[in-house]
Amino acid sequence: MPDFTPTPRSRVKRLNQRALYDTETVHRLIDEIGTGSVGYVIEGQPYVTPTLVWREGERLYWHGSSASRMLKTVRGGVPVCVNVFHLDGLVLARSGMHSSVNYRSVSLFGNAALVEGDAAKEASLKAFLDRFVPGRWDDLRPVNQQELKATMVVSMTIEEASAKVRTGHCADDEEDYALDIWAGIVPIRTVIGEPESDPRNKPGLTPPAYLDTVAIG
Repeated sequence: MPDFTPTPRSRVKRLNQRALYDTETVHRLIDEIGTGSVGYVIEGQPYVTPTLVWREGERLYWHGSSASRMLKTVRGGVPVCVNVFHLDGLVLARSGMHSSVNYRSVSLFGNAALVEGDAAKEASLKAFLDRFVPGRWDDLRPVNQQELKATMVVSMTIEEASAKVRTGHCADDEEDYALDIWAGIVPIRTVIGEPESDPRNKPGLTPPAYLDTVAIG
């Protein structure tokens, strides 16, 4: 796939040395993080809705209730911007000015469209669940017609994208390195914990082995 070409809409202006426009990085960040905020406009008023996102090829997907105002708005092909962001650490410098954070972020631009048809919608929902818990869909009771009707899936082709990543330690003013002030990084990590069984599970049920493959963040 070709890399993204930045335009005035997607070009990173502030600290542009941290910008990345290659397809591999953009796709990897979407897949690693899995959470996003969808920005859109309803009657001149901007809104941002947090949601889970997943990717299939060059298309980004998200879902929600069929009664959702956001999904009703974006389903007709309106322009949207989706930001995917993960905080990786607090960067503590010897001054407030040079203190920062380490992060991974990508902004995605395109036009949203409704995923039409029960078969396509069900396939998308399977891809969604398997993205976060591989193998889970095949264990579940089959989705029914009422559930499909109550659920809307939206996707967009990623037309433009810009990633921005910060790693490493602070960059203090040279004279500040002589100060008796501790500087460094406080890492922030998403940790997958041990599964906690529902108290109404049938006796003898144990967590399935595929839970070891859950990964996000």
